[in-house]
Amino acid sequence: MNIVVCVKYVPDATADRSFDSSDNTVDREGVDGLLSELDEYAVEQALLAAEESDGEVTVLTVGPADAADAVRKALQMGAHKGVHVEDDDIAGSDAAATSLILAKALGTLEYDLVFFGMSSTDGTMGVVPTMVAERLGLPAVTYGSEISVDGSTVTVRRDGDVATETITASAPAVVSVTDQSGEPRYPSFKGIMAAKKKPVEDLTLSDLGIDPSEVGLDAAGTKVLSFAPRPPRSAGEIVTDEGDGGVKLAAFLASKKFV
Repeated sequence: MNIVVCVKYVPDATADRSFDSSDNTVDREGVDGLLSELDEYAVEQALLAAEESDGEVTVLTVGPADAADAVRKALQMGAHKGVHVEDDDIAGSDAAATSLILAKALGTLEYDLVFFGMSSTDGTMGVVPTMVAERLGLPAVTYGSEISVDGSTVTVRRDGDVATETITASAPAVVSVTDQSGEPRYPSFKGIMAAKKKPVEDLTLSDLGIDPSEVGLDAAGTKVLSFAPRPPRSAGEIVTDEGDGGVKLAAFLASKKFV
């Protein structure tokens, strides 16, 4: 079974993130980037499915030159090869344009299943998997917390707030997984060394037959119009309990409309 995992290179969520004042896009130069943590779960599930079916895992990413680090991390985890779509005209693309690029790139690959994380840790939209499935004319089974593959059938358990659903789909299909699907493996020293010899194919918009006018910031349907730093937190209020602490606490909560 051939499996493709679509991953994203994102700014470190633990860092102090901001926007670039020149175009109001995410500042990717002033913060370290890495493979989106939620995409690691997709890589793990793809590797498990490939191990059961003696298959192969390809990692696909769209992004700047540094996005190769996201591919490299997945290869270190055990993926077999990578594909990196890099083009200056991609900068500022929204979810719709990203789904177009991914769908076109997937059209150059052989696959039975396409895995995604539940969302990226920067945009946190979670709509790209379904958009890609729509463009490819494939079934989309999203937010899976448990995934099993039997032949050409993928079964996904989706846990909601009030119910659990079990959904099956026939390959080829698009699957997204949550952070409850299974702990991602750590790259071993052997895996890190082996990743250096694994092939990574570089593609451009021209290679995919995409006109630059279809992607990028100018084509984006959503844009950041303005931004401002978060205001500093004010000092908390200290209440001295002199036997009436409960009354003061109740009065404080009432003044803030908490009770």
